[in-house]
Amino acid sequence: MCKIPARFITLEGIDGCGKSTQAKLLREFLSARGISAELTREPGGTRIGKSIRRVLQNPENQEMIPETELLLYLADRLQHLQEKVVPALAAGTWVISDRFHDSTVAYQGGGRNMDLTFLDSIVLEKIQPFKPDKTLVLLLSPEMALKRLRLREINRGMVLSRLDLESIKFFQRVDLSYRELLQREPKRCEPIDASQPVEKVQHQIQSQLPVDWLL
Repeated sequence: MCKIPARFITLEGIDGCGKSTQAKLLREFLSARGISAELTREPGGTRIGKSIRRVLQNPENQEMIPETELLLYLADRLQHLQEKVVPALAAGTWVISDRFHDSTVAYQGGGRNMDLTFLDSIVLEKIQPFKPDKTLVLLLSPEMALKRLRLREINRGMVLSRLDLESIKFFQRVDLSYRELLQREPKRCEPIDASQPVEKVQHQIQSQLPVDWLL
């Protein structure tokens, strides 16, 4: 039997859409089929990344300017790629990442209305060569996403992050950016209806994996 090539799969979507839960379920699905998969996230997939994540998410850091935020996410991504993603793929291990570069395009480009063209040289040299094989974009209305975040805060005692405290208009811009991504890259990116029950969302995710990947 031929060895299955390692694949890089990313899950994207606005906060509250259920990416982390679905990423874990997807790894369990692959594991049941005998496929070794590394579950990771951005920001925070490495030791250095965890420190960056704390700075980015701390609600006390409201004075952070958009350019600082953008470069911190980029620093986390470069560390994450070279320390975790690239070595895992080279070793034949699939990688499932909760967020990747599409998040920067959606959140900083869309949400913050930033011009990201000054990053082109870094993206082309350091990030583009490792574009995901498949990106699953979990779609959920910003209104429902914010409602989920508030319920999570109440029911689980979880403190909202700095980004979670953004306005509904910010999340509407992020949502629009993800929908534009689906139109730009329909071969790589698949829309997933995240308003469904967890089990149905996972079934839809699994159905988007090409059959020959799993043989």
